[in-house]
Amino acid sequence: MASGELLVTDYANGCGLTRDPGRVGFPPGDGFLTSRLPTAALALGSVGALASALDRLLVVRGQEPHRWSLDPERIAASFAGDRMMRIDGDPVPGFAPMSGFFAASDAWVRTHANYPHHRVRLLEALDLPEDSDAGLLSSRIGTLSAQEIEDRAAEAGAVAARVRTEAEWTRHPQGIASGAGPIVRMDTTSGATFTGPTPLTTDPLRPLAGLRVLDLTRVLAGPVAARALALLGAQVLRVDPPQLHEIDWQHRDTGQGKRSALLDLASADGADAIHALLATADVLVTGYRPGSLDRFGLHEGTSGLVHGSVSAWGTDGPWAHRRGFDSIVQAASGISLAEGGLHPGALPVQALDHASGYLLAAGIVDALALRAVDGRGRSVSVALARTARWLLDAPGRVPDPAEPRVPGPATTATHGAVTSARPPLPSHPQYPYPAHDWGSDAPHWI
Repeated sequence: MASGELLVTDYANGCGLTRDPGRVGFPPGDGFLTSRLPTAALALGSVGALASALDRLLVVRGQEPHRWSLDPERIAASFAGDRMMRIDGDPVPGFAPMSGFFAASDAWVRTHANYPHHRVRLLEALDLPEDSDAGLLSSRIGTLSAQEIEDRAAEAGAVAARVRTEAEWTRHPQGIASGAGPIVRMDTTSGATFTGPTPLTTDPLRPLAGLRVLDLTRVLAGPVAARALALLGAQVLRVDPPQLHEIDWQHRDTGQGKRSALLDLASADGADAIHALLATADVLVTGYRPGSLDRFGLHEGTSGLVHGSVSAWGTDGPWAHRRGFDSIVQAASGISLAEGGLHPGALPVQALDHASGYLLAAGIVDALALRAVDGRGRSVSVALARTARWLLDAPGRVPDPAEPRVPGPATTATHGAVTSARPPLPSHPQYPYPAHDWGSDAPHWI
């Protein structure tokens, strides 16, 4: 309970709005998400941060706030969305064969090759043929040092990290940079103030109704943040490049409540379309590496825009522009060794992704509340490595945790062939509608 409150305090003190810390109840984890590190506290605290932000938005609008009581089982199910999901009754696949821990000549490394283009880059980085299998990859990794593998992967645009201890990460330049500052950063942007109409809604469960959110994110924190905004009533349009297809089950999970369109931003038509969408958008959510979208000029000429962004490593430090995923951040930061023993382990869920997503959604809600007061746009950002730093520093470690309890069937909802976890907020029994087929919608607002 105390750890969850600490997370909300750490976030809310920098949000610029008065908070009422007594309105969000933090129950014990009830055996869900048990691990050596306080994963349950991180999960409860991040969803609690979103609940607190919603209360602040309601107060700004002159409405009564909720009195929230969070449900650990619902939150655990949401964080374990991949394990709860069924398509035609069957579980969905987990990590690809070339994603995981491998023993290098001197230490462990963790790779991420769930996407075909990352698999190709990893094989190229290690001088392996394209038809290699996981066994050949393992043999090759065993001939190289962990540091050489990490360096080769970074140079090739592949994704791999040396498994570090907490002490090593604390001394590492990126560990120092990623651990600095608030867990949610918020800055007021320059430019014209917002002059558009303010949506008027009295539905406390859909306080973002009438707002438009442009979702330019991929796995997993960014899509989770935008899905939370859709849950709260916003019109969310996710836009993907046509050449980077999404993993289907992943889209079915994090695409709930959204529409899905394809645009090539590098083409003239795609550039025109994305700027037309931005001209009347309230929120832009991005989840690509810092700086990778700068060439498209997405922030130009949009007054009062709230820009939420998520990255693996943050915007500062030598790794700021490197690719990274939850599992990779766990490996590099010391979490994997904290959760493992002789063999590195992992958190029971992709907790850094999901927690960062809900924290980003909370920051965006607060930025919208502030915009209602002063008309100013704001940038809001989170980083998986900063969330990892909070988890490593938080009290409540358990040396020998029990196996996590599995959430029950009441935490899922079924639409057609797809069964997925219900939202983590107990006031919302399900998402507005199932995910549309990937790329099936026209790129315009409705």
